[in-house]
Amino acid sequence: MGDGDGWAGCGQGHTHWGRFGAAGLLAYHRDAEGRVWVLLQQRAWWGIGGGTWGMFGGALHSHEDTVAGALRETREECTLDTRILDVHGTSVEDHGGWSFTSVIGSLSRRVHVDPASRETRRAEWVREDEVTDRKLFEPFARSWPRLQDAMKGLVLVVDAANVVGARADGWWKDRAGANARLRDDLKKLGGGVRGLPEGVFPFDRCFPEVVLVVEGAARGVADEPSNGVRVVAAPGSGDDQIVDLVKQGGPGSDHLVVTADRELRARCEAAGAAVTGPRWLLGRL
Repeated sequence: MGDGDGWAGCGQGHTHWGRFGAAGLLAYHRDAEGRVWVLLQQRAWWGIGGGTWGMFGGALHSHEDTVAGALRETREECTLDTRILDVHGTSVEDHGGWSFTSVIGSLSRRVHVDPASRETRRAEWVREDEVTDRKLFEPFARSWPRLQDAMKGLVLVVDAANVVGARADGWWKDRAGANARLRDDLKKLGGGVRGLPEGVFPFDRCFPEVVLVVEGAARGVADEPSNGVRVVAAPGSGDDQIVDLVKQGGPGSDHLVVTADRELRARCEAAGAAVTGPRWLLGRL
């Protein structure tokens, strides 16, 4: 047992399992035909919501990160190897003094999953459009419409020339060096991004794929090691490269472009991306 096992009240007058809150994992796979499959747990008959279907999850330990807690609970309840999961973000349902965090992540293949504890009766991949055909665990049923919109990855595309120009760090003396410093700073986003521009994604914390587009004298930065950040050297115009990246995106991801260039903003929005300015990004570095 963990120190979080136990009942807790909330500001709405409900009683919940998990003294320090709880978290669960919504794992999904998008197949070659574009169909989304969701990994669901059928809860054991003897437990809360016995026989119903929902996410793997449970009580958080004290001071435990919500993502770590959701993955731990999943490993305890089924055989899924969570190391092959790409975590995209979290969505928090706050009840006032108690909260449940849904962790959303994708798998590149639909692996076989079996129960691993008494709490799990069955584990099964269910097509997204058939989830509501099951008898769902009531809290999961309430959150499902919101979570459906979150089953995508976010690609954060950074217009290096524009963002570097917004930093007073001597970029005009050494453009390549300034771009390299920005690349290294962007690695900090691996810990998660909060405060996404409103309307972009229903995530409280997001773990985006970060793409830095460099051009001109800074193209060589793309040849250097860049763990955690994908650096793309534009063969010509950086703006054209950014628009191409947005257009190449598939149904499993959305793009957020960071630039203050008005013309590029209009082109990216026309291609289906959301756009925010350098100030938003720099505030998170």
